[in-house]
Amino acid sequence: MAKTKTGEERLLAQRQEKLQELRTSGWAYPNDFRPTHTTQELQEAYAEKTAEELADGQVNVALGGRLMSQRVMGKSAFAHVQDRTGRIQLLVRRDGLGESDYADFKAWDIGDIVGAQGVLMKTKTGELSVDVQEVRLLSKSLRPLPEKYHGLTDIEQRYRQRHVDLIMNSDARGVFQKRSQLLNCLRQQLEQRGFLEVETPMMHSIAGGATARPFVTHHNVLHQDLYLRVAPELYLKRLVVGGFEKVFEINRSFRNEGVSSRHNPEFTMMELYQAFADYQDLMNLAETLMREMARSVLGSTTVSYQGQEYDLGQPFQRTTLTDAVLAHHPGLDRSDLSNRELLAGLCRDSGVEVDQNRGEGGLLFDLFESSVEEKLEQPTFVTEYPLEVSPLARRCDHNPNFVDRFELFVAGREIANGFSELNDPQDQAERFREQVEKRDAGDQEAMHYDADYIRALEYGMPPTAGIGIGIDRLMMFFCDAPSIRDVLLFPHMRPEAG
Repeated sequence: MAKTKTGEERLLAQRQEKLQELRTSGWAYPNDFRPTHTTQELQEAYAEKTAEELADGQVNVALGGRLMSQRVMGKSAFAHVQDRTGRIQLLVRRDGLGESDYADFKAWDIGDIVGAQGVLMKTKTGELSVDVQEVRLLSKSLRPLPEKYHGLTDIEQRYRQRHVDLIMNSDARGVFQKRSQLLNCLRQQLEQRGFLEVETPMMHSIAGGATARPFVTHHNVLHQDLYLRVAPELYLKRLVVGGFEKVFEINRSFRNEGVSSRHNPEFTMMELYQAFADYQDLMNLAETLMREMARSVLGSTTVSYQGQEYDLGQPFQRTTLTDAVLAHHPGLDRSDLSNRELLAGLCRDSGVEVDQNRGEGGLLFDLFESSVEEKLEQPTFVTEYPLEVSPLARRCDHNPNFVDRFELFVAGREIANGFSELNDPQDQAERFREQVEKRDAGDQEAMHYDADYIRALEYGMPPTAGIGIGIDRLMMFFCDAPSIRDVLLFPHMRPEAG
């Protein structure tokens, strides 16, 4: 017994037949149509004109885009075409096109890519439209679009089929237009301050620059395992040694860790380094950049995120990590923070799996991460991190067990991480050796010993500060997105079932 086709299969077959007719006629997939305007340009220039003004001026236009609606009423039809900037209405008439071309137009499908030429006009309802004199089918859409009022309602399918989501969802297009604005603003702000944009390798012979589990790949010709970078830090600081005193990179980094609403295996960071500066200088810079990016993307320093208002125009709060922990654990005394067993118990109570090799500094950091940072709603700089969890940062002058480091938190999540850089090659070599010991003990996120980086430091690196800003999380905040997948064009997804 023959299998009965589903509705979707019948639609696909019908569109395939239409394409075959185009191939037979020799008119499939032409590439000689050139638009003269975008829909946004026309709306901005002519939306306020009256019908009489448009008739007197006779504005000739050519538009290319996707057919998003079609309403045939006998000898005339209304349609909407969508390009990268928006939509505009087409008035298509049999008398204007001729019998044959009008019949062809009526047979086209929603989703087809068309090119239309005509004259701007206003309809009786006042809608700016194109009175079409010629229209061509440029690319046949073989798959039907989702129903126009709902688009892709399955969230996972929106991420898997981002191309369809962008066709149907103007809000999704807006997010990624804002992302481009943000990156442009960031570049302009840094270039105005004398920073040089550079590019560093994405494949490293030694995984370094952050404590994270890397992805491993293999170079066949060199017979060498390589790591996808977890951070560009060590290469950028080599450039500071070389005399580039202000450098930045907007980079893709990769960490072989979990997938969640806040984490994607590959992500975008802006990382910069400035010679003759310390972490306090870069906290001030980060605060300024946040305000400027908000103004560029949103037009305001007030941000609404998940029902709460955030005012980036006010001075950001500042506290040490130790003070933040004490503030959120009223029963703790400062002297308790040197009691390893007490800290280990508090960490276990917060759901942390305690490593037997973890020291007091590491446990203090774990306690902060598990019980404090998600409560930091308004923009807050947390400073003075334990040395144990900061192998690349300069020690505090007043307490060698802590370092000159900060993290910026907004809406309970980390947005930026920065510190005064360790430029003492002997101290750095010793910390690398400690990292190797941790790695040998089973810590897969611990760093390798990077002898080439130590050699670079031995040439002398000026006092320097660096910062990394998470672009994806920043976009989540600016676009009121609850998940990182909403601000990534193509987020990592688990394989589809079946």
